[in-house]
Amino acid sequence: MSRIGRQPIAVPAGVEVKIDGSTVTVKGPKGTLTRTVHENMNVAMEDGAILVTRPDDSNENKSLHGLTRTLIHNMVIGVTEGFKKELEVNGVGYRVAKQGKDLVMNIGYSHQVIMPEIDGITIEVPAPNKIVVLGADKQMVGQFAAEIRDKRRPEPYKGKGIKYADEHIRRKEGKAGKGGK
Repeated sequence: MSRIGRQPIAVPAGVEVKIDGSTVTVKGPKGTLTRTVHENMNVAMEDGAILVTRPDDSNENKSLHGLTRTLIHNMVIGVTEGFKKELEVNGVGYRVAKQGKDLVMNIGYSHQVIMPEIDGITIEVPAPNKIVVLGADKQMVGQFAAEIRDKRRPEPYKGKGIKYADEHIRRKEGKAGKGGK
């Protein structure tokens, strides 16, 4: 049996879980998340915890078992604590600011790059070279942070660009001179 899939998901106080067939809705202080799980997976509430079971040991069901449990667990964490991705902007003259609900970035182009906040995502700019993306849906937070990073990926020579706070950029050596003649 799946080691991750068989673990029950504890439902903290203040979180409401509704299971309607293969649709799971989790409601908490940070919002409401809904996900439709694969029809082969059985999701049930027992003793204040969510249990995910599979009908048989086919390879497909084994694969879906742990995935389904993890997705539901991330929904519970999302509505209680939320998820956060931090990005850093490196480069001379590169800076970011928040104007209303828009993220305005000066990242070396001849124009400013503007990204509006989307539903379910909050952008914070604690410093001119830091961006924090917050939200309840883990996939949505990661996707939005990746889209911000794609506007100017870090380059390997000087490290200029937008990178994740915990990302390490492998640096390359520049061109070597020809030498003596």
